Amino acid sequence: MLDRATNQQTAVSMNWEQTDLYRFFARVFAPPSRDCFEFLARPSVSEELSDLWHSLGYEGEVPEFTWFATYDLYESAYISLFDVGLPEPVVPLFESAHDKHHPAQEIALENTYFYDILGLKSNPATGVPDYLVTQLEFLGALSFTQEKTSDHATRVSLARAKSEFLERHLLNWVPVASTKLKQTGAPGFPLLMDMLMRFLQKERVA
Repeated sequence: MLDRATNQQTAVSMNWEQTDLYRFFARVFAPPSRDCFEFLARPSVSEELSDLWHSLGYEGEVPEFTWFATYDLYESAYISLFDVGLPEPVVPLFESAHDKHHPAQEIALENTYFYDILGLKSNPATGVPDYLVTQLEFLGALSFTQEKTSDHATRVSLARAKSEFLERHLLNWVPVASTKLKQTGAPGFPLLMDMLMRFLQKERVA
């Protein structure tokens, strides 16, 4: 996860037009918390995610969203899917676990170069540079900065950086992770990862 002297926080609502989706997906794929569990256990979530499904350009019927009955089931599923396994978890939330064409050190270093654009540093206590949540937090901060700047050349430069980061990094591995996650049959997470992939694809061409 990223540190910054003045970190802009965007509250997540379920009005998708006003929601920072980078931060929304960072929230639901972050390590287990009571807050996230209760957020996704709300009775209205299925309908809200259906709205998001259609806003992302999906056609046809929305897959059913099922969530965990208890916090303990959610926590243990998260750990077994994303954190623990031999030789690795089923679906590690790290780019270097899925990109077999580049050394892990090279991937981490290139992510860091992008973070330097905004003066951001990954916090080793909460996430390494190629961790999904860290990458999403960077894109959220980049998009916020791009929207708020009044200088046209800066906006163009930041837009180019966002497109390149999406292409070289997140879209280099999230589709692979999404395919693996669908094969697990786990509740909740496969649909959320699929939506994240579609959102990133739309952002690349926006």
